[in-house]
Amino acid sequence: MTLAEDKAKARALAFARRKAAQAAAGPDAHTLLAEVVAEHRGKPLSGYMPIRTEIDPLPVMAEAAEHGPVGVPVIEGKGLPLTFRSWTPHCTLVEGPFGAMIPASGEPVVPEVLIVPLVAFDRAGGRLGYGGGFYDRTLAGLRAAGPVTAIGFAFAAQEDEGLPREETDQPLDLIVTEAEIIAPPKDWS
Repeated sequence: MTLAEDKAKARALAFARRKAAQAAAGPDAHTLLAEVVAEHRGKPLSGYMPIRTEIDPLPVMAEAAEHGPVGVPVIEGKGLPLTFRSWTPHCTLVEGPFGAMIPASGEPVVPEVLIVPLVAFDRAGGRLGYGGGFYDRTLAGLRAAGPVTAIGFAFAAQEDEGLPREETDQPLDLIVTEAEIIAPPKDWS
Protein backbone atom coordinates (compact mmCIF):
# COMPACT_ATOMS: atom_id res chain seq x y z
CA MET A 1 0.00 0.00 0.00
CA THR A 2 1.29 3.50 -0.83
CA LEU A 3 1.65 6.29 1.72
CA ALA A 4 -1.34 8.07 0.15
CA GLU A 5 -3.43 4.91 0.48
CA ASP A 6 -2.29 4.45 4.10
CA LYS A 7 -3.32 8.02 4.91
CA ALA A 8 -6.67 7.66 3.14
CA LYS A 9 -7.45 4.51 5.13
CA ALA A 10 -6.40 6.17 8.41
CA ARG A 11 -8.61 9.20 7.59
CA ALA A 12 -11.66 7.06 6.87
CA LEU A 13 -11.33 5.20 10.18
CA ALA A 14 -10.66 8.43 12.11
CA PHE A 15 -13.65 10.23 10.58
CA ALA A 16 -15.92 7.45 11.83
CA ARG A 17 -14.42 7.60 15.34
CA ARG A 18 -14.65 11.41 15.37
CA LYS A 19 -18.30 11.35 14.31
CA ALA A 20 -19.21 8.98 17.14
CA ALA A 21 -17.20 11.02 19.67
CA GLN A 22 -18.81 14.27 18.57
CA ALA A 23 -22.29 12.77 18.97
CA ALA A 24 -21.44 11.66 22.52
CA ALA A 25 -19.57 14.83 23.56
CA GLY A 26 -20.81 16.95 26.41
CA PRO A 27 -20.87 20.74 26.48
CA ASP A 28 -17.58 20.97 28.37
CA ALA A 29 -15.33 19.18 25.85
CA HIS A 30 -13.23 22.36 25.61
CA THR A 31 -12.39 22.64 29.36
CA LEU A 32 -8.81 21.34 29.17
CA LEU A 33 -8.09 23.43 26.08
CA ALA A 34 -9.18 26.52 28.02
CA GLU A 35 -6.64 25.67 30.74
CA VAL A 36 -3.82 25.28 28.22
CA VAL A 37 -4.66 28.43 26.26
CA ALA A 38 -4.90 30.45 29.51
CA GLU A 39 -1.17 29.78 30.01
CA HIS A 40 -0.55 31.74 26.79
CA ARG A 41 -2.89 34.64 27.58
CA GLY A 42 -2.22 37.74 25.50
CA LYS A 43 -0.14 36.00 22.83
CA PRO A 44 -1.50 36.10 19.27
CA LEU A 45 -3.62 32.97 18.91
CA SER A 46 -5.17 31.18 15.97
CA GLY A 47 -8.14 28.92 16.32
CA TYR A 48 -10.44 27.51 13.68
CA MET A 49 -14.09 27.55 12.73
CA PRO A 50 -15.22 23.95 13.22
CA ILE A 51 -16.57 22.06 10.23
CA ARG A 52 -18.21 18.66 9.97
CA THR A 53 -17.66 16.84 13.27
CA GLU A 54 -14.57 18.72 14.50
CA ILE A 55 -14.35 19.44 18.21
CA ASP A 56 -15.41 23.04 18.88
CA PRO A 57 -12.74 25.53 20.07
CA LEU A 58 -15.02 28.61 19.81
CA PRO A 59 -15.66 29.06 23.58
CA VAL A 60 -11.91 29.07 24.19
CA MET A 61 -11.28 31.45 21.30
CA ALA A 62 -13.93 33.85 22.63
CA GLU A 63 -12.26 33.92 26.06
CA ALA A 64 -8.82 34.44 24.47
CA ALA A 65 -10.14 37.33 22.36
CA GLU A 66 -10.71 39.28 25.58
CA HIS A 67 -6.96 39.25 26.23
CA GLY A 68 -5.24 39.41 22.84
CA PRO A 69 -5.60 38.97 19.10
CA VAL A 70 -7.28 35.83 17.77
CA GLY A 71 -7.22 34.83 14.13
CA VAL A 72 -8.73 32.09 12.04
CA PRO A 73 -7.09 30.41 9.06
CA VAL A 74 -7.73 31.58 5.53
CA ILE A 75 -6.80 29.34 2.59
CA GLU A 76 -5.21 31.58 -0.03
CA GLY A 77 -4.68 28.85 -2.61
CA LYS A 78 -3.52 25.31 -3.26
CA GLY A 79 0.07 24.72 -2.18
CA LEU A 80 0.26 27.94 -0.14
CA PRO A 81 0.55 28.36 3.63
CA LEU A 82 -2.44 29.63 5.54
CA THR A 83 -2.86 33.24 6.50
CA PHE A 84 -4.82 34.28 9.57
CA ARG A 85 -7.50 36.96 9.74
CA SER A 86 -8.57 38.69 12.95
CA TRP A 87 -11.67 37.12 14.53
CA THR A 88 -14.00 38.18 17.32
CA PRO A 89 -17.08 36.32 18.55
CA HIS A 90 -19.46 38.72 16.80
CA CYS A 91 -17.59 39.46 13.56
CA THR A 92 -19.29 39.02 10.21
CA LEU A 93 -18.41 35.66 8.66
CA VAL A 94 -18.46 34.45 5.07
CA GLU A 95 -17.95 30.98 3.66
CA GLY A 96 -14.37 30.21 2.70
CA PRO A 97 -12.88 27.24 0.86
CA PHE A 98 -13.99 23.78 2.00
CA GLY A 99 -17.00 25.27 3.81
CA ALA A 100 -15.12 26.79 6.74
CA MET A 101 -16.37 30.21 7.77
CA ILE A 102 -13.89 33.09 7.78
CA PRO A 103 -14.17 36.73 8.85
CA ALA A 104 -15.44 38.92 6.01
CA SER A 105 -12.71 41.43 6.85
CA GLY A 106 -10.06 41.93 9.48
CA GLU A 107 -6.43 42.58 10.16
CA PRO A 108 -3.84 39.87 9.61
CA VAL A 109 -2.74 37.94 12.70
CA VAL A 110 0.60 36.17 12.99
CA PRO A 111 -0.05 33.54 15.64
CA GLU A 112 2.40 32.41 18.27
CA VAL A 113 -0.05 29.80 19.55
CA LEU A 114 -2.14 27.72 17.15
CA ILE A 115 -5.14 25.54 17.96
CA VAL A 116 -4.88 23.01 15.16
CA PRO A 117 -7.77 20.90 13.88
CA LEU A 118 -7.07 17.33 12.87
CA VAL A 119 -8.51 14.06 11.72
CA ALA A 120 -6.23 11.82 13.81
CA PHE A 121 -3.23 12.14 16.12
CA ASP A 122 -0.65 9.99 17.86
CA ARG A 123 1.14 10.48 21.17
CA ALA A 124 4.41 11.28 19.41
CA GLY A 125 2.89 14.56 18.15
CA GLY A 126 1.88 13.25 14.75
CA ARG A 127 -1.16 14.74 13.09
CA LEU A 128 -3.23 13.55 10.19
CA GLY A 129 -5.15 16.37 8.54
CA TYR A 130 -7.38 16.52 5.50
CA GLY A 131 -4.52 16.03 3.05
CA GLY A 132 -3.86 19.52 1.68
CA GLY A 133 -0.68 20.12 3.71
CA PHE A 134 -1.82 23.63 4.70
CA TYR A 135 -0.91 23.37 8.39
CA ASP A 136 2.40 21.64 7.65
CA ARG A 137 3.49 24.47 5.32
CA THR A 138 2.19 27.09 7.74
CA LEU A 139 3.88 25.63 10.80
CA ALA A 140 7.17 25.21 8.93
CA GLY A 141 7.11 28.89 7.93
CA LEU A 142 6.09 30.16 11.36
CA ARG A 143 8.71 28.02 13.10
CA ALA A 144 11.40 29.32 10.76
CA ALA A 145 10.53 32.86 11.91
CA GLY A 146 10.40 32.16 15.66
CA PRO A 147 8.92 30.02 18.40
CA VAL A 148 5.32 28.87 18.06
CA THR A 149 3.20 26.39 19.98
CA ALA A 150 0.99 24.07 17.93
CA ILE A 151 -1.82 22.55 20.00
CA GLY A 152 -3.78 19.76 18.35
CA PHE A 153 -7.38 19.75 19.55
CA ALA A 154 -9.36 16.55 19.12
CA PHE A 155 -11.60 14.00 20.72
CA ALA A 156 -9.71 11.22 22.52
CA ALA A 157 -11.28 8.76 20.08
CA GLN A 158 -9.23 10.30 17.27
CA GLU A 159 -6.00 8.82 18.64
CA ASP A 160 -4.28 6.42 16.23
CA GLU A 161 -0.93 4.95 17.13
CA GLY A 162 0.02 3.92 13.63
CA LEU A 163 -0.12 7.21 11.74
CA PRO A 164 1.85 7.29 8.49
CA ARG A 165 4.29 10.22 8.24
CA GLU A 166 5.92 12.19 5.49
CA GLU A 167 9.13 14.21 5.67
CA THR A 168 7.14 17.45 5.43
CA ASP A 169 4.80 16.63 8.36
CA GLN A 170 5.12 19.08 11.24
CA PRO A 171 4.77 17.81 14.83
CA LEU A 172 2.31 19.09 17.39
CA ASP A 173 3.73 20.51 20.62
CA LEU A 174 0.68 19.44 22.63
CA ILE A 175 -2.48 17.48 22.02
CA VAL A 176 -5.58 18.36 24.02
CA THR A 177 -8.67 16.18 24.13
CA GLU A 178 -11.80 16.31 26.23
CA ALA A 179 -10.10 13.81 28.54
CA GLU A 180 -6.40 14.73 28.79
CA ILE A 181 -3.46 16.92 27.85
CA ILE A 182 -0.74 15.00 26.01
CA ALA A 183 2.81 16.36 25.86
CA PRO A 184 4.63 14.49 23.08
CA PRO A 185 8.36 13.83 23.41
CA LYS A 186 10.46 16.71 22.09
CA ASP A 187 12.32 14.55 19.58
CA TRP A 188 10.28 14.06 16.42
CA SER A 189 11.32 10.62 15.30
